[in-house]
Amino acid sequence: MRRFQLGSSGEGVREIQERLSALGHNCDRDRPGEFGEATLAAVKTFQGDRGLPMDGVVAQDCWRALYEAGYRLGDRLLFLRRPMLRGDDVAELQIRLDALGFDTGKPDGIFGPQTETGLRDFQLNRGLAIDGVSGPEVITELRLVARGTLRAGRVTLREREWLRTRPATLVGARVYFDPACRTQEESAVSWKAATAASIALQQKGGTPVLSRGVDSTFPERVRARRANRMGADLIISFQLADHPPGRISYFGSPNSHSLAGKMIATCLAEAMSLQTEGQATAMLKETRSPAVVVAVPDLGAATGEAAIAGLQNFFRTSVP
Repeated sequence: MRRFQLGSSGEGVREIQERLSALGHNCDRDRPGEFGEATLAAVKTFQGDRGLPMDGVVAQDCWRALYEAGYRLGDRLLFLRRPMLRGDDVAELQIRLDALGFDTGKPDGIFGPQTETGLRDFQLNRGLAIDGVSGPEVITELRLVARGTLRAGRVTLREREWLRTRPATLVGARVYFDPACRTQEESAVSWKAATAASIALQQKGGTPVLSRGVDSTFPERVRARRANRMGADLIISFQLADHPPGRISYFGSPNSHSLAGKMIATCLAEAMSLQTEGQATAMLKETRSPAVVVAVPDLGAATGEAAIAGLQNFFRTSVP
């Protein structure tokens, strides 16, 4: 899709402004259809709220997030289809079902097969029509059985159990290393980081899996889907940061966050003298295993080796 940024104009910008304004991000100081400083500030604030890189550019990921944020549970029927339905309403449905003990997987805002299964189980349990469609009857029933506070859902409980039972060393750990490839430069330096991390992991008895080959490039969502197929224990993505000092990111959104991802990110950040933050990029949001993104401006082999040192500390750390 077209990229919208400072200086852009047209109907696309007007729609972006309208969506931002509907979400409480005011763009009124800019003329409708003109991407000025007010729209830039609104976009950056929205990106920060949604766990996206705050670059002020409305490209595919930011536009998708703007679209998804416009839905609340009950605004439309939710069901399994291709392409899958996405939105905050899906995430709220997942959180409500999960808190009641019906497994929908990570609350990623994507209505996939696991969400349909959780919904059908809920319908069966409550004596509703088992059609896998979230409509007025399902929403009414959800509200009737809701408690004052939502309990920890199955995803959180699974992560806690994985944290509790993980070994104290990297021996046998299966780690999916993802060298990002948005640009030619990033592809080269992230490959150095990922291969160095792979060698360091092997030396400690672990099993590395790479998301791509040295000369291949695939979109982040494709690499995330491959991570789900490979069944790794955890995921580390290496990306080139725009400015120092960099950061370690874990899955975090307005709806939820990954407990295991945050713990891994904290251990890596301590080893690399970086800060952590919750984000909702595809590699973090659309993967089933705990995942972190290491983004630094001086990406290379030393980054990969430092990541393994931090990962080793994570396996030694007890669950709080």
